[in-house]
Amino acid sequence: MCVEGKSMAIRITSFPQIQLMRRRFATLASKELLLEGWRQLLTPFHHQPLVSARRASMVVNRIQLLAFLFAILTLCWSLVDFLLFPPALGLYLFGLHILTSVAFLALATLYKPRGRLVDIYCALAIWCAIPITFYLASHIALSSFQAETEIVNIMTGYSFLPFVLLSSLTLFPLTIMECLCFALPIMFAQEFLGVVNWIYTPQIHVLFFSNELWLLAILTVFSTFASISQLALMLALIRQAARDPLTGAFARRSGEELLRLQYNISLRNQTPLSLAFIDLDHFKNINDRFGHERGDLVLKNATENFLRQLRAGDILTRWGGEEFLLIMPNTSLRQAHTAIRRFYATGLGHRPDGQRLTASIGIAERREDAANSGLHLIDIADARMYRAKQQGRDRIIAQDAPHEEPEGSSGVPRSRNLNA
Repeated sequence: MCVEGKSMAIRITSFPQIQLMRRRFATLASKELLLEGWRQLLTPFHHQPLVSARRASMVVNRIQLLAFLFAILTLCWSLVDFLLFPPALGLYLFGLHILTSVAFLALATLYKPRGRLVDIYCALAIWCAIPITFYLASHIALSSFQAETEIVNIMTGYSFLPFVLLSSLTLFPLTIMECLCFALPIMFAQEFLGVVNWIYTPQIHVLFFSNELWLLAILTVFSTFASISQLALMLALIRQAARDPLTGAFARRSGEELLRLQYNISLRNQTPLSLAFIDLDHFKNINDRFGHERGDLVLKNATENFLRQLRAGDILTRWGGEEFLLIMPNTSLRQAHTAIRRFYATGLGHRPDGQRLTASIGIAERREDAANSGLHLIDIADARMYRAKQQGRDRIIAQDAPHEEPEGSSGVPRSRNLNA
């Protein structure tokens, strides 16, 4: 009877209509992935916390390296202006260079990022404000100065500063929206100085400044393309490195980083943070009796069942072997216990012999368990998971209690904890 059922299933799934439906679903899934990829390149609001943290670290580090380089170059530039320009103007430009160099040096050494998205914007805002302020202050002073041909050539170097600043976009993995927000103040400053120059030198044609604006716009397009290309590569590498290749859940290293981020957010905002440590029961027996290939299939199916029922903000990590760590931000201990019982009731899948797949689960919460770090929170959930295994497996323990009742007739572990 069992063989007939299996053969019937094979015949049904081989129908052309079923195969066509599968291809359509695969096409829709690929289109959804493509659309999500473009969303991530357009704005940063669709990025996962892991991507935001790593991107913030990369962008801030590169800005600080450039700021240190610009501090040295600006200091060298100040000596040239001090020697070539008249004493009053030369002293003014020399002091302006010194202040700008100090500001760059402060950005390079004193700014301390915390791996947040706001760190990117603060660092970019400072990085953009320093040269724009220098450009405006120096250009206004030079606009009314009548110089000889040799000094005019030196003055021309100031007009290249907006182009150099826009070119620096190519060094950062930014979204399209972030690139535009970075470029618009620079283009506005350039047009503002165009109006100032036209006031002091009316013989200059307006088309001269329009050409500069057009060149800046073209440079912005190419710089934005280079920047989002970096971002796309970074997203692909993080996606590949962050996921467990077998199950598709987050890998352990990524899970540790995400837990650290969520713990800091929970601590800063005084919001709850729950963990569920999940260990599939008697999984070694599956590998021993049916082989590792069948064991891998059980792991994949269990992970799919987990991911299908998780909320948008929950994070599933394969901690090792048959162990999983579920991170549940903004979730109290009672809410986590209720959620775990709910999706556990729907089932984690089946073993190769057809029996129901069960798990031993320990739950912990940062505030109620007074966890002083993410690792401490893991230790608490891990200890409760081991208590669940010692008390017969196939159960959930969410508090330190002397006794847990065995599973009920519905197949859902019953617990005196929380009375959920």
